[in-house]
Amino acid sequence: MLGSTVEALQVQAAPFYAWQAQNPRKKSSLPIGKESPQEIDKAQLAQVIINAFENRTSRTSAIVVLYKGEMIAERYAAGFSSETPLLGWSMAKSVVNALVGVLVKEGKLSLESKGLLPEWRSAEDPRREITLDQLLKMSSGLQFSEQYANPLSDIITMLFHTGEGAAYTARQPLQNTPGSTFHYSGGSTVLLCRIIREAIGGSLADYFSFPQRALFDRLGMASAVIEPDAAGTFVGSSFLYATARDWAKFGLLYLQDGCWDFGYAQSPKWTRILPEGWVAYSTAPSETAEFYGAHFWRGVPNSFTDSDRSRDDSWPKDAYLAAGYQGQFVTVVPSRDLVVVRLGRSQSRNSWDQVKFIAQVTDLVKPPVK
Repeated sequence: MLGSTVEALQVQAAPFYAWQAQNPRKKSSLPIGKESPQEIDKAQLAQVIINAFENRTSRTSAIVVLYKGEMIAERYAAGFSSETPLLGWSMAKSVVNALVGVLVKEGKLSLESKGLLPEWRSAEDPRREITLDQLLKMSSGLQFSEQYANPLSDIITMLFHTGEGAAYTARQPLQNTPGSTFHYSGGSTVLLCRIIREAIGGSLADYFSFPQRALFDRLGMASAVIEPDAAGTFVGSSFLYATARDWAKFGLLYLQDGCWDFGYAQSPKWTRILPEGWVAYSTAPSETAEFYGAHFWRGVPNSFTDSDRSRDDSWPKDAYLAAGYQGQFVTVVPSRDLVVVRLGRSQSRNSWDQVKFIAQVTDLVKPPVK
């Protein structure tokens, strides 16, 4: 463990702060739609969003809606604003997908790579067969208990009772053959964060600055921060803060197929950030789960819908989302040119119905009849 006291952690972070002082955060604003497009009933959309806040059991904190890259709706609960960084919980996993994608594009990582960690590289260790692709698709086969109500579960231990989350997860044995079974695991994401660290190499400051250099600055996500653990490895399973607008920018990157500018592909400033085909790979159904891709959900987790996702026709077939504890969502609907951010503090099961909310929004944002 690199740092276990406040003083040790401050020393550990000092080189990054020095780098950041020389490289201030870059912020960009979201273009705001000045006129309501003919195909949108803005008054009805506003009412749908008002209803989301008036439902007190849902405890909605923020909603942002982008249409064709422009913000057409935005609302916050009392005490929150467009400047408030909000915890994304497991939406951070989808950001880790993007960081892996950047390194794949640079040739520093490969989806087919095996022997990913030193602990797994002996000839006798069956974990050496785990691939980067399997970690992204939650099919590594590693034993890991993702039970948040159990104070002794692996996820609680990893997040709150050890300063070395990746080392803790790397010690877990295989429970299933790699690639055979879907098993949602925050530990898989923290392992990816350590693999990212090793792929970058260099100093700890190089690693700490990587998300800002590779992704956040390029999208103008000036509020975004990923927290590391005491060993200096990002807790990319859970601990990423960003404003609702910055979460929307992240969704827009995927709507635009991993390219960036506030226009579309004809823009002379169009830049590819993620590899060609990466968004399609990340959001397609995996071999072991129709409802999950590679660190992106294709359907809403059961705790946040009253609907049966396998039979509900109201859920757009091409939609995918980053999803987190207490109802954090960045939903992308390519067929509607939509990015919808909903952040909240929904505690009880089914206190927020994401399927119903997205259905209400998409019903009001339909392509014009040709």
